[in-house]
Amino acid sequence: MSQSTSKFLRFFSPFIRAMPEIKTPDREVSFKEKIIWTVVALIIYIVMSNIPLFGVDIQETEDYFYWLRVILASQRGTLTELGIGPIVTAGLIMQLLMGSGIIKINMADPYDRSMFTGAQKILAIFLTVFNTIAYLIGGAFGNVAEIGPAAIIFIFLQLFFSGIIIILLDEMLQKGWGIGSGVSLFIATGIAGQVFWNCFSFVPMTGEHFDGMPRGIVIAFFQAIFNPADSVPIGDLWFRPSNLPGLMSIITTIGIFVVIVYFESVTIDIPLAYSGYRGFKGKYPIKLLYVSNIPVILVSALYANIMFLGQMIAGPNSALRGGDLDFFLNFIGQYGDPGQSPGGSYLNPVGGLIYLMTPPQGFQSVIDDPLRAVIYLVIFIVLCIGFGRIWVEVSGLAPRDISRQIIDSGMEIPGFRRSEKIIEQILSRYIPTLTILCGIIVGLLSFTSDALGALSSGTGLLIAIGIIHQYAESISKEAAAEQYPALRGFLGLD
Repeated sequence: MSQSTSKFLRFFSPFIRAMPEIKTPDREVSFKEKIIWTVVALIIYIVMSNIPLFGVDIQETEDYFYWLRVILASQRGTLTELGIGPIVTAGLIMQLLMGSGIIKINMADPYDRSMFTGAQKILAIFLTVFNTIAYLIGGAFGNVAEIGPAAIIFIFLQLFFSGIIIILLDEMLQKGWGIGSGVSLFIATGIAGQVFWNCFSFVPMTGEHFDGMPRGIVIAFFQAIFNPADSVPIGDLWFRPSNLPGLMSIITTIGIFVVIVYFESVTIDIPLAYSGYRGFKGKYPIKLLYVSNIPVILVSALYANIMFLGQMIAGPNSALRGGDLDFFLNFIGQYGDPGQSPGGSYLNPVGGLIYLMTPPQGFQSVIDDPLRAVIYLVIFIVLCIGFGRIWVEVSGLAPRDISRQIIDSGMEIPGFRRSEKIIEQILSRYIPTLTILCGIIVGLLSFTSDALGALSSGTGLLIAIGIIHQYAESISKEAAAEQYPALRGFLGLD
């Protein structure tokens, strides 16, 4: 054991040795084989997402975690009830601990690096246990007293072993057997499924004027064209009530996709030259979306957790209701008729602070309460900027970190002395400004998606598009490295 390894990591050492582990491949995994393992992991996750939890009737309970589903890639009442929540939370905790200097880790040391990833896995398993217990105690599956001890134990075991399988699937992809990470793959798949459902679902809706119309907007559109007697005018399909997808949803989704892909390709190139090889030049590209969709993910996660706590404290079923505290509880949140989702019902905020933190659901929602929409947008953008700046500091994206990487790689900026301080000063002209711009852009795009009723939530759409873009880059790199092995180091795959 390395003497420099922190006590924090040493604490996890006995647990890491006892945990199941996916071995790092001891050979070169071909591009075709990586594709196969990635598809296998995806199929396993999709199958788990369609296996209901034994002993749970989700129709009898309200979904307190509805607002977390997009971020967690989870399906209500299935083996993926927890989704990738424990993995993401454990990763954020470890990144914050390392970035803030609370724990000292030398990522260049293979032992420290393996201990770091092992500790992160142990923390994810601990969070799986913690979240499962919290779900049961919080009544997510019904009253604990009515469920019975045997059913509680069985539900716990289902979620616990499902959580371990998800952690191992992510580890398999991360260690080089597949492409990308399980977290990204599962989130993108869940959001893609949501978009597909809103486009092509044949499930008929109930309600005045739209009774019998399919939920999928594409199916509804063709029904309006070829069977107008049993449908509604096409003009009424632009914006449909009850947050149902309309024609504007398709246009908004495509528009957001094009805008994000364009912004992802906009860069500021810093010229570089190798100090040891005269005439050999390169460049360091700084993206306009410098921290990508990380700010909107963090803000949405914060909002979702606050809304969950607000539902527990001030919800209609709260034990604190019906007394002298009602005034303060209404200040926290007021709730109207439950909303409906494929996973059952969920609490729908109509007033209080929780209402101001809930994204507008459709264009009509913005028109009905424009002040709420403006307040939500301002707070959302400010938090996106703040979280973006924090992420830059703790994740190794700050000017000082990038300047150190450039120096360590043997490169320098032509015309300037080879010094970390000088390169840091040059990068400081761009990175802080781009971080703020990134926060504003992703905040506006997320709000626009929600306000115009895109085929998925604003946060979900941004996450999915960013992941798809990253996967496209990863696949093109892997394909190029497969054809030209000498390029592996240049493409950053070694």
